[in-house]
Amino acid sequence: MKLYFSTKTIPQLQHLSLTQRLAAIQIAQKKLIGPEKLLLNVLKMLIVIPVFIFIIQIATDWMAILWALLVTLLYPMLVKPVQYGLCAKYIPQSNPQPEGD
Repeated sequence: MKLYFSTKTIPQLQHLSLTQRLAAIQIAQKKLIGPEKLLLNVLKMLIVIPVFIFIIQIATDWMAILWALLVTLLYPMLVKPVQYGLCAKYIPQSNPQPEGD
């Protein structure tokens, strides 16, 4: 699986606008099979659970809020590339229509 850090880098979506790329990703995400959905959900939980643990620890250690913020910022940097990589294979290859025809 190749990781894509932006929808612009997915070859099938390079010629589309942002809203069209996001719509294509959303359609492809619905086509994910069970193990792929499980992988994404486990990855999300591995990031979300520590945030709540750090929030609970704020009562005793104020530095925990910084760790919670750091882990929260890592969420899109870790989850989105995996999501785009899994969805890329479900996006059909389409040829852009030349303008002026």
